[in-house]
Amino acid sequence: MASNQVQIFDTTLRDGEQVPGCKLNANEKIELALKLEELGVDIIEAGFPISSPGDFSSVTEISKLITNATVAALSRAVLKDIEAAGEAVKFAKRPRIHTGIGTSDRHIKAKFNSTREEILERAIQCVKWAKNFVDDVEFYAEDAGRTDNDYLARVTEAVIKAGATVVNIPDTTGYCLPHEYGAKMAYLINNVPNIDKAILSCHCHNDLGLATANSIAGVIAGARQIECTINGLGERAGNTSLEEVVMVIQQHKELDLYTNVNAKMLNPMSRLVSDTMRMPVQPNKAIVGSNAFSHSSGIHQDGFLKDSLTYEIINPEEVGAGESKIVLTARSGRSALAHRFRLLGYEFTRDEVDVLYQQFLQVADSKKEVVEKDLHEMAKAFQSVGV
Repeated sequence: MASNQVQIFDTTLRDGEQVPGCKLNANEKIELALKLEELGVDIIEAGFPISSPGDFSSVTEISKLITNATVAALSRAVLKDIEAAGEAVKFAKRPRIHTGIGTSDRHIKAKFNSTREEILERAIQCVKWAKNFVDDVEFYAEDAGRTDNDYLARVTEAVIKAGATVVNIPDTTGYCLPHEYGAKMAYLINNVPNIDKAILSCHCHNDLGLATANSIAGVIAGARQIECTINGLGERAGNTSLEEVVMVIQQHKELDLYTNVNAKMLNPMSRLVSDTMRMPVQPNKAIVGSNAFSHSSGIHQDGFLKDSLTYEIINPEEVGAGESKIVLTARSGRSALAHRFRLLGYEFTRDEVDVLYQQFLQVADSKKEVVEKDLHEMAKAFQSVGV
């Protein structure tokens, strides 16, 4: 792995499936897993095998079919969980067990009724158990975002010594600010003696809308894996959105980072996940929303028609979104109206457009969007009277 590669760990099939109403059957999981591999993700978290016989079976079948990506199975720091995960991924060409435990004082006391020392021992033990099944073990320090940095560094050092190849630093509640999350990653890099023997991973939730910003702050600080989902699906307000982090990294060349994701598949993949999981994508969703490359304000439309870079930093074709759209509303201007008429085969002079624009505004004020049928009617009426 190159030092400036950011590995993409997709958890749509595990964390994404935790969204109410998004349960997948085995065939749907397999179809999405194969498409995720085609997309170019590095790791596919296929499920939580101990959770149900169906999930165990799905992870097993995915492990048999995936040829390039790593297949990961989630477990708690419980031997039976780890045994189930190991059994489910045993057919994978690149198997990984993703195991761990909560490390924040709130989790230690309220969730486990335990102590820091006992949790440290459980963290070490779960990694050692997992190493009996696979070489590639990822440890997650749940609620790392609210974990004391010194204690988190102790846990990180210990699990790497026990054999962890990846250490996941989740902002489980989406609480961190980007500078705090980045500083946490930097602290670990600077204070864990054996940090060079593992990859640090970002797993950020979106409770405050900061999941993407936190993940990018994490990789700027030195993390080299981002855990994310298609369309930002996930528990509560969702996870880091795969399409967002991939395009942030691709657009900001100054970061000197890259992923293996084929960006042209992002919109088709988004639609497939939306349809399969029966979860609509909000129209203003970055990169993959239906309005992501639509322009309706006259000022924006005029600038865009003169030079698309005035209002678009991404060519929609780069992300498989087709063409940009000039949407006609009451906020649209004359240049947008003339442009849409030209697309329909009508060539009007500037003076003619001025006259048509007044008629257009009357129509636009009466409906949300002026569509092709309205434009044809206006143009034909205008031509019939020979104005």
